[in-house]
Amino acid sequence: MDGALASLYGREGGDGGKRADGGRRTAGLGASAPGVARWLGDIRTYFPSSVVQVMQRDAIDRLGLSALLLEPEMLEAVEADVHLVGTLLSLNRLMPERARESARAVVRTVVEELERKLAHRTRATLTGALDRSARISRPRHRDIDWNRTIRANLKNYLPAYRTVVPERLIGHGRAAQSVRKEVVLCIDQSGSMAASVVYASVFGAVLASLRAIDTRLVVFDTAVVDLTDRLDDPVDVLFGTQLGGGTDINRALAYCQSRITRPAETVVVLVSDLYEGGIRDEMLKRVAAMKASGVQFVTLLALSDEGAPAYDREHAAALAALDAPAFACTPDLFPDVMAAALEKRPLPIPDMAEQR
Repeated sequence: MDGALASLYGREGGDGGKRADGGRRTAGLGASAPGVARWLGDIRTYFPSSVVQVMQRDAIDRLGLSALLLEPEMLEAVEADVHLVGTLLSLNRLMPERARESARAVVRTVVEELERKLAHRTRATLTGALDRSARISRPRHRDIDWNRTIRANLKNYLPAYRTVVPERLIGHGRAAQSVRKEVVLCIDQSGSMAASVVYASVFGAVLASLRAIDTRLVVFDTAVVDLTDRLDDPVDVLFGTQLGGGTDINRALAYCQSRITRPAETVVVLVSDLYEGGIRDEMLKRVAAMKASGVQFVTLLALSDEGAPAYDREHAAALAALDAPAFACTPDLFPDVMAAALEKRPLPIPDMAEQR
């Protein structure tokens, strides 16, 4: 265990070290692919999975091992997680074909695990929200909303019988039959948003599986790409992205706005750190116009479990002034955020100070 840690984080003295800044001697994994493969095997033997993922991430960042992930043998040895997927996606265009197949297998492993964790609760939460948004005045017995019905008929309370006469029933229809919502996920694919892109792709596939929701997924940097036709497979979505590059939020929102056909039944979710390289004032005007037309607009500074993100505070404040507050969202919270947006309720915005 000590040797595996020293190879990554270094130690004073020891053989085989190399001199770093300040004269401190440190160890290293070196450039030998077989040596790295052995080290990856060692840490998986000695440490729990959560620690292995942290060490792999540090190895990629500290020792510049990204290039080694182009080798299929390396991909077979690593512990797959969201952060590794982000790294693989950033290297996607550089991979030889054989390595790309191995990378897809790693990405699919992570995606399928995320779907197992997130899909059931997301579907259950949003199906309930869609049903509740389809209020009707002549519901079937099983569809009566008793709390709302009682509140609406309190004036008909009969003291002698100690009961309420339900003159007017309030209930909900079945979402798949009576209501359709449109959701547009607009995802910033700049390099800093890697984990958010992974989670957004998984959630996009889950949303697309709900017949009552028309889901569109758009990714952007300085270009805009519509990946809606790939939503049946989030792995295809992820390999259709290109992490890195600049950011033109205004251009992306212009495209999304052009695809909205029923504003009052549409939720637009912008996932971005708001570092805008395009025209700031135009971006804000587009958000204001969409909200004025009836669109529910949600801005997520991140969709991940990495804590408080870095983001453009000036742009976030400007959106808040338009009644479109921007906040970071964990994967666990996302279904509740979407349910509130679909029902046009106040969003469950977490305390940003607590996230720090």
